[in-house]
Amino acid sequence: MVQFFMLLLLCMLPLQAMPEDAVLKKMIGRMLVVGFDDATIDSQSTIVKELQTYELGGVILFDRFYKERNRIKNISSPAGLQELTKQLKRYSKKPLLISIDQEGGKVARLKPSYGFAETPSATALSKTSLENAYNVYSQMGRMLKENGINCDFGPVVDLAVNPDNKVIVGLERSYGNESETVTQYAQVFIEALSQNGVISVLKHFPGHGSSLNDSHLGFVDVTHTWSEKELAPYEKLIASNTIKMIMSAHVYNAKLDKAYPATLSYAINTQLLREKMHYTGVLISDDLQMEAIAKYYSLKDAVTLAINSGIDMLLFGNQLSTTKTDEIVETILEQVKNGTISFERITQANERIEKLNR
Repeated sequence: MVQFFMLLLLCMLPLQAMPEDAVLKKMIGRMLVVGFDDATIDSQSTIVKELQTYELGGVILFDRFYKERNRIKNISSPAGLQELTKQLKRYSKKPLLISIDQEGGKVARLKPSYGFAETPSATALSKTSLENAYNVYSQMGRMLKENGINCDFGPVVDLAVNPDNKVIVGLERSYGNESETVTQYAQVFIEALSQNGVISVLKHFPGHGSSLNDSHLGFVDVTHTWSEKELAPYEKLIASNTIKMIMSAHVYNAKLDKAYPATLSYAINTQLLREKMHYTGVLISDDLQMEAIAKYYSLKDAVTLAINSGIDMLLFGNQLSTTKTDEIVETILEQVKNGTISFERITQANERIEKLNR
């Protein structure tokens, strides 16, 4: 009888209460990292209104428009960038990730031609000493800090296992084909940026170095080329307790999930990364406007699958296409309110994001 009443009491306890829409929209907003078109902003700028309405978790900056390489987007000089990041922080109501792709070599938004210091590629640095790499990345970390950048989408820890890979190996973005080498140089990158208050983001989980195609352009299947050794850098770096953020890959790998690419896969993002590899930090998607996702999934399906898979932050670069932040927030809000995405999942993501700023 006592057990019956205890069970009845537990059933009567309220579940975690759903907040009013305005609060829930801000919780959703904290899960977004978005790109925008302006090199200068003021109180009337769209990005400023989004920052204040939704308390966005982050922004991503680019130097040029993807389809108009001669047209300035966010970055043209150190002075201009410093003013832009100053204004972004001023208008943001909460700590804001001001992020960038600054790996070095061919993937660099801060270019010498704009007045920034040059950083060699990962492949070039892997042929020098770890001490030299640390000095180079320390200089890069200081440059990022001086220009108001606090989150860098690097280092790349993809193994260069496929010499014909164009998007990683061909662009000299990998430190090599051995996990120990990749781990050592990635650790130097992370430590050097951390010393300057910049968060590093490992990419692209669970491994993009064996792919034949580019996920910017369409479906990428690594089922027959990927191997478990591509997880080794993640395992070692997670064990070091220095990793705050990891970026997912849009690659399809039937060895890990027969239905979905990694960004949308519960088997990969929760069962493998969280439960088996014990990762507790923030997991951010690669750009959801890349063709590997956008060509095959609607916005509703992409954000729903990504969040339910364990993704904490959704990246919309607004380079390959444009998706209005209002539409993203409203889409996710509808999915939470109809129960397709649990409120607990939104709360969990927000809690992880909050820890980034501690």
